[in-house]
Amino acid sequence: MECVLRQWRPEDAGDLAETINNPNILNNLRDGIPYPYSVKDAEEFIGAMLAADPANNFAFAITVDDRAVGSISISRCANIHSRTAELGYYLGEAYWGKGLCTSAVRQACRHVFDNTDIIRIFAEPFSYNTASCRVLEKAGFLCEGILRKNACKNGRILDMKMYALLKAENGAEKIL
Repeated sequence: MECVLRQWRPEDAGDLAETINNPNILNNLRDGIPYPYSVKDAEEFIGAMLAADPANNFAFAITVDDRAVGSISISRCANIHSRTAELGYYLGEAYWGKGLCTSAVRQACRHVFDNTDIIRIFAEPFSYNTASCRVLEKAGFLCEGILRKNACKNGRILDMKMYALLKAENGAEKIL
């Protein structure tokens, strides 16, 4: 099974709502995502992604057989961190453990490194989310440390891990 990244489409709203309307996914994401997650919520998200600044936000549907089964985005940071970007992703539970998320992370990072001046992409999964940590490691990210008591999720104070991939480590280094 292979995954392909592509731009979001309005007709992806039903698949997106079905995928993300799952506590097992939401428990590993940042707050602010409604639950239950409706098709209207999905339509608003897709509209925001399509309207986002293409120089600073790289948002893709993760697809299998052209059906949206997840989401991945890389967002440029600001000010002195303008050549750094944050990675976020999720995948429908039925597709976990098949290598699709690792493939999506590799594809998204390659796209950003090949088409922008960004030199560092980082992600901050919850420390307990070993599957997400493994995805990042398999995609070439290095764990730079533990962010102790860095988040409050579902009433719990949690550690997070800081992972990063540098353009040079991705084999995409160009003269800067």
